Amino acid sequence: MPYPDSLRRLIEQLQKLPGIGPKTAQRLAFHVLKAPREDAERLAEALRDVKERVQHCSICSNITDVDPCVYCTHPGRNQRVICVVEEPANVEAIEKTRDYNGAYHVLMGTLSPLQGIGPDALRIKGLLARVGSGNVDEIILATNPTVEGEATAIYLAKLLKPLGVKVTRIGMGVPVGSDLEYADEVTMTRALEGRREL
Repeated sequence: MPYPDSLRRLIEQLQKLPGIGPKTAQRLAFHVLKAPREDAERLAEALRDVKERVQHCSICSNITDVDPCVYCTHPGRNQRVICVVEEPANVEAIEKTRDYNGAYHVLMGTLSPLQGIGPDALRIKGLLARVGSGNVDEIILATNPTVEGEATAIYLAKLLKPLGVKVTRIGMGVPVGSDLEYADEVTMTRALEGRREL
């Protein structure tokens, strides 16, 4: 027996979420169906609110519900150092360390010619404008250690260095708690290149 149209539509919409296949979408839809009406209404309200209230910061492109965001307006943060990341989730990962106290710039992706993502698709112009203002001393390139992340970091370094700003790249290598015998060649090379004096 086919599902009612409203349930089928819910399953179809859930399948559009990343990492959600047909079986998981069906399981989630049935969970919503079994849950109390108030839970479903709170979920629907949360979805509506996030679409209505969350926006990109006009300075750093991070997601926020106030513009400019708390990182760009906080008086205790060093606005002369900007950490460039791929996605808003990367900001939260860096903040968890409690070691970084500068500003951010979110690119909203990486260069990926095979997927048709070029420099114009990223939030690079805003970064260049911030550096061009003369109020920035250092740019930390914290893109992921993937082919696309590396290509993006190299591209940005070539654009930024002529502007007279210090450009650094986050260290990469063997993760803490890992065993050296399981590290691949690229990881070991990065670890050796990023070594520091003790």
